[in-house]
Amino acid sequence: MPYDIEPRLLRAFTAVAETLHFTRAAARLYVAQQALSRDIGRLERELGAQLFVRMTRRVELTADGERLLPYARRALEAHDALTAAFTAGARPLLVDVGAPVSTGNQVLAEARRAAPDTELFARFQSGLTGAAAEVLAGRLDVSFGRVAGLEPAVLAGLGHRTVRYEPMSVLLPEDHPLAGREAVPLGALEGETLYAAAGNAATAEWTDLAALLFAGRGIAIAPPLPPIQGAAEFTRVMRKLGCAVLGSVEFIAMPGFVSRSITDPVPLAPVSMVWRAGLRHPGLDALHGAVARLGAAGQWLARPPGSWLPERDAALAGG
Repeated sequence: MPYDIEPRLLRAFTAVAETLHFTRAAARLYVAQQALSRDIGRLERELGAQLFVRMTRRVELTADGERLLPYARRALEAHDALTAAFTAGARPLLVDVGAPVSTGNQVLAEARRAAPDTELFARFQSGLTGAAAEVLAGRLDVSFGRVAGLEPAVLAGLGHRTVRYEPMSVLLPEDHPLAGREAVPLGALEGETLYAAAGNAATAEWTDLAALLFAGRGIAIAPPLPPIQGAAEFTRVMRKLGCAVLGSVEFIAMPGFVSRSITDPVPLAPVSMVWRAGLRHPGLDALHGAVARLGAAGQWLARPPGSWLPERDAALAGG
């Protein structure tokens, strides 16, 4: 007998019941289809009832599903009213954008433009691994970064939406032999050592992405360093080390360095927006609208032919 059914499970159920389609329901909720299916399975286990009949081309409600639907709707209406009583027009939304030069900051700026009466406070927590823990603890509401690098238990407590595939780049000291090229083929980096934030636990997802990209290509990750605070200090340390840096099209300007696109293949750094599961706030709605507009205008989810993206990242993005 169920005693405490999570609203998230009821929200998943009503989305599927109203669309009779798992893919469309997942898009409505901004979650991966696999996560939606897991939630439906969990709800069915908690209720001890089958709620849907899944066929090759369609989904239908069972008799138990028909019986549950009006109760689920009333429960969600009450839950939303409770949430609105404590959030509507009250506290600002705390949005971690990672860095002033970032996809997240562009999304935040567009959301502020479109919803000027909604207060969105920027935070600058470098690295999604560190920020995700803050989101789960309620000290942040939204963050941006690579979700495939998170632990499954952490990801299970977050809603997430793929925002952009950022083409990756390499930042080279001006006197580096490859600095004169307009773009750098990945194979040309064989034998090089690149800084990829090793040693910074808060940015572990970026170091993991670099390790996947460099594997079998003779490219090394620079040894761990203590976390570096601020663009000026970061540039100073990299200049002193004479170290090339793995970056993306959204990266700080580094005096004394040149940024070059990586080609053959074009490696992609996936950026997702994440939020605490169940969060409802007008600011989050504004951010979703900003993602949709900027993504469409900039073709942020377009993948160049022959580009590189790890399988897990592609699976979490749904393609």
